[in-house]
Parts: sequence; C-alpha cells; structure tokens
Amino acid sequence: MMDLTEKTLESAAVYRGLIVNVRRDKALLPDGRPCEREVVEHSGAVALAALTDNGELLFVRQFRYPYGETVLELPAGKLEAGEDPLEAGKRELLEETGTSAARYTDLGLYYPSPGYCAEVIHLFAAFGLTFTGASPDEDEFLETERVALTKAVDMVLSGEIRDGKTQAAVLKLAMLLERERGNPA
Repeated sequence: MMDLTEKTLESAAVYRGLIVNVRRDKALLPDGRPCEREVVEHSGAVALAALTDNGELLFVRQFRYPYGETVLELPAGKLEAGEDPLEAGKRELLEETGTSAARYTDLGLYYPSPGYCAEVIHLFAAFGLTFTGASPDEDEFLETERVALTKAVDMVLSGEIRDGKTQAAVLKLAMLLERERGNPA
C-alpha cells in the first residue's frame, strides 16, 4: 500500500480568532514535491441525536450567519479545551433543549470538511429522555422542535436538512436502529 502521508515542514499562524485559527503550512507531498496547505483549526464539537420514546428526534432551529438563513439541526456545540465530548454533549443537550438522557450511544466521528478544516465533531445518540427546561447561552436564539425519525430521514434525503453533521447522525441512528431490529441494510 502506498504511503499517502504529507510531511509538514513549517507552520505559520495566519489568523487567531474566537472560534477558529488559520495556519499556512509548507509540506512535502508523498512523492517529495513541496506544497502549501491552509488549515482552519477548531477545538472540535459535539452533536446529539436525542430520540424520544415516541420515535421523535429533538432539533433546534437557529439562524446561521455564514449562510444567512435559519437552519434545522441537531443540538450541538463547541468543545472547550480538554473537555470530554460526552460531557459536552450532555451540557449542550440540556442547554439547548432542556433534556437529559438515561443512555448515550457513540455514533462516531464526523469530519465536516477534511480538505482544509481540522474540526472533529463527536456524534452521539441519546435515549431515555427527561425534559426539564432549556437554558441556551445568552447569545443563542433558537427554537426546539420534534420530528419523527422516519420523517427526518426523508428530510435528509430530500435536501430539506442541509447541515452535514445532522445528516450523518440522523442516517447513522436510523441504520443503527434498523440493524438492532434485525433489518440490515
């Protein structure tokens, strides 16, 4: 098998921000030729597919500035430095939807845009939900809503749900539940 590793020679900070940093690297391609890479650094995030006993997923609808539109997505949030992803997920689920769960299942990692971004999103499913009350961050304005899992899958397939992490988690959860029922895809 061919070694596809690119070797970093130099890194230089281009921008340091509140949420992301950007660096420009000089590297060597697998064949030894030089190249430049720009990398958006992010501390990582977590997203949760929280399923009610009635088979509904909890979603949040919020305005996403980069797209200039309101986006339907699963509860999610940024990891703090050194924070355990599951603990962050529990915090975000409670803050955004006022919900805690009895059981969590790891749905794996999601790389939103590996060509230039180093962000890693940890995906979890949450079951056995208890509802208390949401307490979003002071700069977070969102609405929660419930959507049947089967409808959410249809919304992903039709393009109505555009958020990548939400698409991945919804489809992974649906497949996981199908396999648990003995219906392998």
